[in-house]
Amino acid sequence: MNFDFTEEQGMLRDSVARYIQDSYDFDTRRSIAASPEGMSHEHWQTFAELGWLSVPFAEEHGGFGGSPVDIMLVMEELGKGIVLEPYLATVVLFGGLLERGGSAAQQAELIPRIIEGSCQGAFAYLERQSRHELADITTTAKAQGDGYQINGEKVVVFNGANADYVIVSARTSGEQSATDGITLLLVPTDAAGVERVSYRLMDGQVVSNIVFNNVEVPAESVIGAENGGYTLINGVVTIATIALAAEALGIMGQLNAKTLEYTKTRKQFGVAIGSFQALQHRMVDTFMAYEQTKSLLYRAVCELDGQGDDIAACIHALKVMVDRSGRLIFGEAIQLHGGMGITDELDIGHYAKRLMMINTTFGDGDYHQAQFNQLRYAG
Repeated sequence: MNFDFTEEQGMLRDSVARYIQDSYDFDTRRSIAASPEGMSHEHWQTFAELGWLSVPFAEEHGGFGGSPVDIMLVMEELGKGIVLEPYLATVVLFGGLLERGGSAAQQAELIPRIIEGSCQGAFAYLERQSRHELADITTTAKAQGDGYQINGEKVVVFNGANADYVIVSARTSGEQSATDGITLLLVPTDAAGVERVSYRLMDGQVVSNIVFNNVEVPAESVIGAENGGYTLINGVVTIATIALAAEALGIMGQLNAKTLEYTKTRKQFGVAIGSFQALQHRMVDTFMAYEQTKSLLYRAVCELDGQGDDIAACIHALKVMVDRSGRLIFGEAIQLHGGMGITDELDIGHYAKRLMMINTTFGDGDYHQAQFNQLRYAG
């Protein structure tokens, strides 16, 4: 199988890599993380000008018409800079739902604005009781007049603080955890009855809990079909999981490179600690963990890009691998850097915290291991 990237994909990857290296150093990232919004609108606008926000969208909407491979390349490079701007929330999740299920009017209005950087979005799917189950939804959307009335609460909404619109998963019929009866609704965040409480996670990103109190939206707000939202959610979350794994891979690579460089310069007993065989073995282990994650990521992308029939198993296995490899790599990086590895002044701890948050998003390693076992060995 040919794993070479096309010339356009190489140019896209190099574009992101150069920008991160030249304009998004660790001090810049720390200042953005300390800001009230937890992101930089200036950098976001630059992302738009460079064409990164157009990558997954169809050409008829003004997009690049990219594939999951293109998203993977962008996210891996963004991971190397632990970029805080909401590429996953706005482009992959919010934009992905619009691209797959939005009406012609919704797409015509919002996708060009996403591409030009003037519209940010969020996907409100998680609830307090739902853990990692996407279908466990108590938020309701009841038919009222020519539209719906939404009541409920969503938690840990990525980019919820800055979003102009949010797509909400709500139950229009069925039992609490049924995959049928879920409807996606497009809601302006300034609509009457929408209340946001924002807070900062340990990796620096600002998220929100959003309460919907008798929020009224027209029938035209439905994304996809009424009661048919779960299929849309599952498809977009699959792509988002691969995107997160690519971001994690970029972080793992940076941790390995920075740790290797440190062991070449840190001296003990008059010699560089990198010359100690025991530490060399540990760094080989982290390198192998990185390569195994990379291989499984490529397998999952190939399955998704080729519409393979093993994509569910690949996604579960990939998430387990990201969890296990991430823990090993950031644990060794912190230990080999000594006490300063976890300080706020050194970037190692920030990479580690972002990996921890990635591991909990869309299900942790234990959850996906159980799902993989059920898929492979049930019956």
